[in-house]
Amino acid sequence: MKILQIVPSISLIYGGPSQMVLGLSPALARQGLKVTVLTTDSNGDTGQKPLDVPLNSPIEQDGYEIIYFKCSPFRRYKFSIDLLKWLNNHASEYDLAHIHALFSPVSSTAAAVCRNKKLPYILRPLGTLDPTDLHKKKQLKKLYAAILERSNIESATAIHFTSEQEAKVSHRFGASTRDLVIPLGVKDGEIKSKDTKFCVYSQFNIPDNVPLILFMSRIDPKKGLDLLIPALEKLLSEGLNFHFVLAGSNPQDSGYEQKIKSQIQTSDLNKYTTITGFVTGEFKSALLQVADLFVLPSYYENFGIAVAEAMVAGIPVIISDQVHICQEVRNSESGWVGTTNVESIAELLREALKYPEERQRRGLQARKYALFNYSWDAIAQKIVEAYQDIIQVKVSSTR
Repeated sequence: MKILQIVPSISLIYGGPSQMVLGLSPALARQGLKVTVLTTDSNGDTGQKPLDVPLNSPIEQDGYEIIYFKCSPFRRYKFSIDLLKWLNNHASEYDLAHIHALFSPVSSTAAAVCRNKKLPYILRPLGTLDPTDLHKKKQLKKLYAAILERSNIESATAIHFTSEQEAKVSHRFGASTRDLVIPLGVKDGEIKSKDTKFCVYSQFNIPDNVPLILFMSRIDPKKGLDLLIPALEKLLSEGLNFHFVLAGSNPQDSGYEQKIKSQIQTSDLNKYTTITGFVTGEFKSALLQVADLFVLPSYYENFGIAVAEAMVAGIPVIISDQVHICQEVRNSESGWVGTTNVESIAELLREALKYPEERQRRGLQARKYALFNYSWDAIAQKIVEAYQDIIQVKVSSTR
């Protein structure tokens, strides 16, 4: 099979949902598929330089190829005329397109091109069909859907949701859809090391016997930091010991990021907090190795790739019931699930901090569950089966 993966950008700035293509593509290649990724050189919308990559020609990596195209003429919206021209010229060479992101002009137009060229396509919404997300710029999205996205959804061979909850709450604008519920994958985390813990704790001057609570995600209003910070302040006032690590950034909204930093810096929490900024590579791995708790009390989250990364590292998680893998966390006893209010998050943190043996048990459960359900090879196998089914239907219909 020859498969196209189409995504507006794979820059780290846009977070894990976009970057998942870089995990999926080599896993599909290991299954014997020929995979071509089409994307742009977009690297942020607020003055950042484009990605420093070759344009318009395939780059071979990890068993698949990726082609970057220049954002033009609308850099702000990750649009690329060159990408669409390439797709129009080469669509007939492929069996299927997997398009990532809705309400993104290049993805929406790519779906229209696929439809015109009779190339079957799957759409992955990335949470954009969640009613909470649709409420932002509501009138504009309603108009956009009427002009483009409803037809794209209606004509898609399937819609790829990453959790049952995402599929359940997603709005389809009246279109009938075939739903594929297949989670995202994560790489296997490293086994916890005493040496790594010593290095991290020494670097941040954390006492050895103090549990480390980790938030590792984009600094964004939807992530629930307005719930987490007062919940942590409440625990401090009760005399509970911990150290909080805030790992993340938001180049797209530096004002909000600075607001959160200032809120912590003027709080009693400041003495017990390390703010790292964006983390990647060895430092990210080190934090995942040494954390005792991972927390993400988001107001909505279509999957929560950071949660899965924590789970595979053996960290018990505390999340809200608006993170759409909450049922999986509950059922597997991989952590605790609360509601989007300060008291609920504080109560779960309090319980986790008071009972280290239970933290450890749930951390082991989290790793066991994530290794079985969120490995890229397991995910790729499910996706390949879906691709084969779709292509078989197309072949049968043309006979």
